[in-house]
Amino acid sequence: QVQLVESGGGLVQAGGSLRLSCAASGGTFTKCAMGWFRQAPGKEREFVAAIDRNSISTSVADSVKGRFTVSRDDLEKTVYLQMDNLKPEDTAVYYCAAKETMYGGFYVKPNSYTYWGQGTQVTVSS
Repeated sequence: QVQLVESGGGLVQAGGSLRLSCAASGGTFTKCAMGWFRQAPGKEREFVAAIDRNSISTSVADSVKGRFTVSRDDLEKTVYLQMDNLKPEDTAVYYCAAKETMYGGFYVKPNSYTYWGQGTQVTVSS
């Protein structure tokens, strides 16, 4: 059983930056592949970024490549999403997700993940 709590969302102007945090408890964090997803009003949840259990491999969506960076801190049991040069189209609720796995690698499909946080709102004004 893994619990995830996101934080760090807020209102920023286009071109600004935010760093989202996802604190994990329960389970074994080092066994979890982690992902970030977002959902805007009227749209389905979409992949944003993912990182494997060993911080060896990462993946980011084409729409945020070069602007967003995912990382994790095993001592703090936290995964981060650094968002730079934010655009209005980045406005969404951002969700953290975890998948316990015995293997390395990352996952980009929402249904691959077992545990989800409650989300944090990111609003980017133009």
